[in-house]
Amino acid sequence: MRNFDLNDLAIVQAVVAHGGVARAAQALHRVPSNITTRIKQLEARMGLELFMRRGRRLVPTEEGRLLISYAERLLRLADEAESALRTGRLLGTLRIGSLESTAGSRLPRLLARYNQANPAVRIELVTGTTGALISRLARHDVEAAFVSEPFHAPGAAAEPVFKEELVLITGPHIQSLSSLAKAGTVTLIAFASGCSYRRLLEQWQSEHGVGVSGVLEFASYPAIVACVAAGTGVAIVPKSVLAGLHAAKSVQAHELPAHLSFNRTHLIWHEGKESLALRSLRQLLASPDFAE
Repeated sequence: MRNFDLNDLAIVQAVVAHGGVARAAQALHRVPSNITTRIKQLEARMGLELFMRRGRRLVPTEEGRLLISYAERLLRLADEAESALRTGRLLGTLRIGSLESTAGSRLPRLLARYNQANPAVRIELVTGTTGALISRLARHDVEAAFVSEPFHAPGAAAEPVFKEELVLITGPHIQSLSSLAKAGTVTLIAFASGCSYRRLLEQWQSEHGVGVSGVLEFASYPAIVACVAAGTGVAIVPKSVLAGLHAAKSVQAHELPAHLSFNRTHLIWHEGKESLALRSLRQLLASPDFAE
């Protein structure tokens, strides 16, 4: 690793971005032979093949893709460092992952404040279940992610940032959870496997002996709440999400047992690999305006 320099990484990144040596050379204002030589030297030092040819294109090998994930972060950090030293302002891209619920109810105000403080930083947001977001973090697809309990993210640092009150929602004709238990089987409505709230819903169902006729999976809370309002099944959602949905007026919200009614959303990131842009986001989360 000591043999790497930023020029090596910029060359590898350009070859991937432009799909070949000639276009990468043009983008970097170099001659193609120089690009080819630098890649061969890098591969020789590593003892690995970083690219393979497919037709007229060069595509990265598995090792090449791994190097690219590091190259993008290191080059971004270099840009951030130079910007911070020269102008005192952060720039670059901060790519974060988030639960649908957090993205809809918590992040708009947070990211608006972040943009005011760091207008030159571009935020890229991807959403998914807790399990999917942890996988994205492990692959370095995102620099950090907002996930919910319970979760297992080896090698990641974590800090709690939001406290969510959860409720079980049913069709408006269900007045109590006891009457729901007597109704026979129910359909569980949730996100795909890997969702923490889905696991809590399954735990509630198991603890209360409620039979399950099936599971319907949706990719958004508006769809989940609308389906529940139609009397199709039951779901667990954060109160903060329910408050912002028009269809919430057509469902019945029920309190959950104490051990299921509250959940913490955590921010996770690679320990020891925190960019200046991410550090700024964490500082904002720790401010009195967002502390809970």
